[in-house]
Amino acid sequence: MKVKVLGTGCPKCKRLYQEAEKAIAESGKDVELEKVESIDDILNYGVMMTPALVVNEEVKSTGKIPRSAEMVNWINAALED
Repeated sequence: MKVKVLGTGCPKCKRLYQEAEKAIAESGKDVELEKVESIDDILNYGVMMTPALVVNEEVKSTGKIPRSAEMVNWINAALED
């Protein structure tokens, strides 16, 4: 399973990456975390506002930093599918 943080490197993007790391650790699951900084790659997800979070190729959040508990729920739900 893969979680991606989409963003060009702004402070909010970096913070979302840190929160995603925390959520993955809290979940206890085997999850790969990737940072996507290419504008073209970000636009391929239909994202117009960063930071954005993608869980198993599904955009879950744009333009904000969700709570780690919410991210853990998304990770667990994606693993159940």
